[in-house]
Amino acid sequence: MFVSAGEGQDSQSIKTYQARKKILLALMMLAMASLIFRAVYLQVIDKSFLQKQARRQYVETVSVPAYRGKIQDRRGNSLAISTPVQSIWLNPFKVQPQDRDKLFQAARLLKLNKRQLEKILKNKAGKSFVYLKRRVNPDVAEKLKGMKISGMYFEKALKRFYPAGEITGHLLGFTNVDDVGQEGLERAYETSLKGIAGKKRVIKDGKGRVIKDVENIREPVAGHDLTLSIDERIQYLAYRELRSAFIRHKAHSAALIVLDAKTGEVLAAVNQPAFNPNRRSGLSARLFRNRAMVDVFEPGSTIKPLIMAAALDGGFARLNEKIETHGFYKVGRQLVKDSHNYKTLSLTGVLQKSSNVAISKIALRMPSEKMWSVFNQLGFGAATGIGFPGETHGKLRDYQSWREFEQATMSFGYGLSVSVLQLARAYTALADDGMLHSVSLLPRETDEFAERVFSKKTVRRVRKMMEAVVSQDGTAPQAQVPGYRVAGKTGTVKKLAAGGGYTKKRYIAVFAGMAPASDPRFVIVVMVDDPSGKFFYGGQVAAPVFSKVMAGALRVYGVTPDQEASMSVLLSK
Repeated sequence: MFVSAGEGQDSQSIKTYQARKKILLALMMLAMASLIFRAVYLQVIDKSFLQKQARRQYVETVSVPAYRGKIQDRRGNSLAISTPVQSIWLNPFKVQPQDRDKLFQAARLLKLNKRQLEKILKNKAGKSFVYLKRRVNPDVAEKLKGMKISGMYFEKALKRFYPAGEITGHLLGFTNVDDVGQEGLERAYETSLKGIAGKKRVIKDGKGRVIKDVENIREPVAGHDLTLSIDERIQYLAYRELRSAFIRHKAHSAALIVLDAKTGEVLAAVNQPAFNPNRRSGLSARLFRNRAMVDVFEPGSTIKPLIMAAALDGGFARLNEKIETHGFYKVGRQLVKDSHNYKTLSLTGVLQKSSNVAISKIALRMPSEKMWSVFNQLGFGAATGIGFPGETHGKLRDYQSWREFEQATMSFGYGLSVSVLQLARAYTALADDGMLHSVSLLPRETDEFAERVFSKKTVRRVRKMMEAVVSQDGTAPQAQVPGYRVAGKTGTVKKLAAGGGYTKKRYIAVFAGMAPASDPRFVIVVMVDDPSGKFFYGGQVAAPVFSKVMAGALRVYGVTPDQEASMSVLLSK
């Protein structure tokens, strides 16, 4: 049988096609076998490769910091704000040998010593996350980013900043590195000021850097802003003048409060020595104490106008009576003494000359229960309720334990303890025609908690008597304010001795007063603890501070002068 040429060629082609098909199928089977082998190898034999690849890029849920509410004064000036910063951390395992020198340069920028950094790099605890420094200023963070150091990472954070620095330090307090209030109003209003952190899902690379935001899980919620009754202008003025006196008299400490006489709002609260909440490293904790609200002292003769008002209101003193002093007064087996023999004094003279003898005689006419009741009504022995952390109650013993001599000494401010704030509050009863005000660090137009302690007629008479204190013949002519009538009272108090009793040459100088005396707008109390040198009387040390701060406050608020002689001069200009 014969086969044609065409038929032979077709048979050859079929054989070639089948051969190629077998080769292609074999190659496909080989490729599939290779993929299977590779998958088994990576997932069973060599797991580390895939794990490394996964670590190079992964999804993580991170926290988004929330802004803490700002604190501002009554006019909207910022006193505490949160600013964006960077926190810098290190993974010691990822620091490359060639970057160690750059890392030590970075440590110097962060003010870390070499020993601290070496301890971190040794990493005996095996930690892969160690903070180098938290809340670093943006300019420093940018310099460090430019150094491109392996193992160093950056995270967004917020840092609290206090624009007024030490002027408001004691009042505001501060937050810690986690932005939680630790002292002052930052602590008192922590719940309101703090925000709620947000959450988001991000993709990070192997170096821990965020390379992409995937989704927002929860938006951060900012904290509530806090507006204070404080007036930054008055706060600054009070700080400046108190600091000047503190330095001049080389005192142990000092405090000053300014109150609105009509509402009880705190317009200024300052202390010395001061501290800057923006720079707290190396500072002693005692510097953080707001002495005006948490410390107590015996108020001395500043109590006398309050005793006078109580005696007149209760009928224990007559407006036109005269009191014989003789320079001393025997109470039981002990003596009450004056610094001079003032002989016969009117009630105005009792305050003007600050006679311990005369005020003791008046006080001892009152039943002890009555005198205690007045002190109690004025808020002595109880916290003011202002809401400041650690506010003191002061000390007022129950009248049933009083002896006659103790009642006498209490009439000129020994045997009870008050804070500067408590004393200023008590003086609102003299400033606002017998109405005692509550005190507030938050702004308000009226005080719904005000209550009557003295009659209007009595208080106006006592205020007139207190004007004699700042006259040229009184104990505090340096408390005068040009153009305004001033009513006030000095106090020069012997300090308690460590072993009991009182020291002979260490004092607390106090002045408490108000202006304009015809219709007081402000109450100011100044306390200077342990002034050194030849000046130590309240009229010499505290009264000049009162004068300057009161003059500034009256000027800032545009209060009309009420001193007739000065008004005629002012009008003629």
